[in-house]
Amino acid sequence: MNPPEAQNRWSALQGPQRTHFSWRHAAVALIAGAAQAASLAWPFAFQNTLFMLLGLRQGQAVWWLQLLALGMLAWLLQGRRAQGDMSWRLAALWGWLFGTAWLSCTFWWTFVALHTYGGLPFILAALAVILLAGALALFYAAACGSFKALAPVHSAWAAIIFAATWLLAELIRGTWLTGFGWGATGYAHVDGPLAGFAPWVGVYGLCAISAWLAMTLAQLCHAGTRRSWHRPSLRLTALVAVLALPFLARTIEPDPTTATGRLSVTLLQGNIPQDEKFESGSGVPLALQWYAEQLQSNRSALVVAPETAIAVLPQQLPLGYEAALQQRFATGGQAALIGIPLGDYKQGYTNSVWGLKPGLVQPWRYDKHHLVPFGEFIPPLFKWFTEMMNIPLGDFNRGALTQPPFEWQGQRIAPNICYEDLFSEELAPHFADPAQAPTLFVNISNLAWFGDSMAMDQHLQIARMRALEFARPFVLATNTGVSAIVDHRANIVSRLPRDTRGVLVGEVEGRAGVTPYGWWLSRTGLWPFWWLALGLLAARGRARTLSKQ
Repeated sequence: MNPPEAQNRWSALQGPQRTHFSWRHAAVALIAGAAQAASLAWPFAFQNTLFMLLGLRQGQAVWWLQLLALGMLAWLLQGRRAQGDMSWRLAALWGWLFGTAWLSCTFWWTFVALHTYGGLPFILAALAVILLAGALALFYAAACGSFKALAPVHSAWAAIIFAATWLLAELIRGTWLTGFGWGATGYAHVDGPLAGFAPWVGVYGLCAISAWLAMTLAQLCHAGTRRSWHRPSLRLTALVAVLALPFLARTIEPDPTTATGRLSVTLLQGNIPQDEKFESGSGVPLALQWYAEQLQSNRSALVVAPETAIAVLPQQLPLGYEAALQQRFATGGQAALIGIPLGDYKQGYTNSVWGLKPGLVQPWRYDKHHLVPFGEFIPPLFKWFTEMMNIPLGDFNRGALTQPPFEWQGQRIAPNICYEDLFSEELAPHFADPAQAPTLFVNISNLAWFGDSMAMDQHLQIARMRALEFARPFVLATNTGVSAIVDHRANIVSRLPRDTRGVLVGEVEGRAGVTPYGWWLSRTGLWPFWWLALGLLAARGRARTLSKQ
């Protein structure tokens, strides 16, 4: 056998299991991942007419860019599969590169917390961000590898299986080890044509729909290069239908909620520097003075101060400070929600909200339920470390999943703290009884840990998505931004500039009623998504097995 014949036979034996790594394709995966991160909140402030027409405004979600970015990954997966020479390992690599770039760019702001305020050396802080992103990207590597192993080339099943595997990856990231679903693909569609699906299927449903669309786009592109338009025409029709359906749904579907009246609100944004916030000689007295002045002087029906606006425990407050606050709201037509830590070393601490209004003997309170790992609680295997050092406030107690709302002037107000508004499945139980469902959400946060970063804009998009899902207004009071009033249709009514000290005065309209998503999520949790995705993969796996018999 001559050498060329031997080489050809070896290539034939290798068949579809050959891998063809390409630096060019690796670069495409990385660029696409970075583009997906940018789609969640556009990071650049270009004042260009073309950019404005394309919706590329700083801090805004860019729905078409998300579809294009994920479509590039789908093109890599579908394109190489079209040649029949890509192994599942290579598909997993493209998914991992895409996921690592996407997640690194999405929450690079954790570097600020680790390096600037945590004192971690530059290299170690950067490495920690990349390692975290790389670890979470393994879910998307598994999704792409599974897609390659299960989906047939150039069929409707390809887009469906890709949507199912991608949905599973998003679900795992958002729930496993307390979950960190920050930057999920669905958040890019808070302003796009797919937003009409949010009251029905929520952000995870949008993740699946956008993945289906991305793979459909990739199939259309590859079909066009093969001059075969009979199947692509059907896919193009489906693509147009899915993009048009949300607009149609918003037109023919009545709003499931009704107004419960308007409430005047004042949001306080103290802009206390994070490196001074807990310092007894600088940030603490400044915050106590400024917030006390604003709480005393503002005349809105509800005044909201951000997370740990009062950065010390009640027993550490200056003499008469707490009594003065309670007396201020003991009578009249005003109430306040104030972020404050509560507890003591013996009983444990909570990250909490104080509620003050006429008729209360003791302040109403809400205790944060979904704590931040290592920031507010230490995982069990690491508790020996904090016990050995005896560090106070090292491990917070967890509040109940559902806590009674703060009722005021006909509104049932449900507070949440920091990134608790990221978890729609934990807000949903409030809607199990429509008669007791909240009419208004209030989020208090301190994003100063992350500097002047896109974390503020990303957090605002998260709150807006929750507003769409549950058809409830959202009020956000933050230390450094973004403090804003969002209505039940996710429109930003008003907001304060970031990194400024200021007071935002406005009105918010409460809503009663339950969206379809709020109804079924409050009863089943996320299980329908799990069963649907796993059922599709199981059905495809069985069909694949039978076809080989």
